[in-house]
Amino acid sequence: MTDQTVYFVTQQNYSGGLSTTDVVRGAIEGGVDVVQLREKHMSARERYELGLKLRRITEEAEVPLIVDDRVDIAAAIDADGVHVGDSDLPIEVAREQLGKDAIIGRSVTTPEEARAAVAAGADYLGVGAVYHTDSKDVDPEEEGIGPEGVAAVREAVDIPIVGIGGINAGNAADVVAAGAEGVAVISAIATAENPKEATIRLSDAVMTGVNRR
Repeated sequence: MTDQTVYFVTQQNYSGGLSTTDVVRGAIEGGVDVVQLREKHMSARERYELGLKLRRITEEAEVPLIVDDRVDIAAAIDADGVHVGDSDLPIEVAREQLGKDAIIGRSVTTPEEARAAVAAGADYLGVGAVYHTDSKDVDPEEEGIGPEGVAAVREAVDIPIVGIGGINAGNAADVVAAGAEGVAVISAIATAENPKEATIRLSDAVMTGVNRR
């Protein structure tokens, strides 16, 4: 993570006619800092095969590749790390499986969860959902923790955090101004007609947030 991070989370069924590999190539051209292989609708075999393609693309571009949920797939494609949540393997087990140099992220919502993740050895946190999002199984009535929730987590821990959930170029600056190092997005890049330009707009918004701190 850098002080201004744009973190792209892949999801093929959100893409507007482009393949995930094409979207990732565009995001990299736009300056994306981290790519996460998500694709929850795919089988393990499909995620593995797509992961191999993304590994080649990201390795050539020197952009870290993280795998969502699946430690086994992260190991199989030699990814840079894994991102885990409440229903996934514990951080300690992921570390044991992937090694001390692996990047391990953890989804959290509250300061208490953030402190627990740090104690378990997380390298960074995905904090949210910041705003309402359709890409996670969130109650439609829930509006998210907002920038205030991001600020509360920022106060609780000193490892890098990225806001996630309902973030776009219009609200990313608020999330970063609240203390996040950056933002993680799916649809803001995946649904764009031009992923490169969408990533540049997000990077500009993140920098605006950095300058507002």
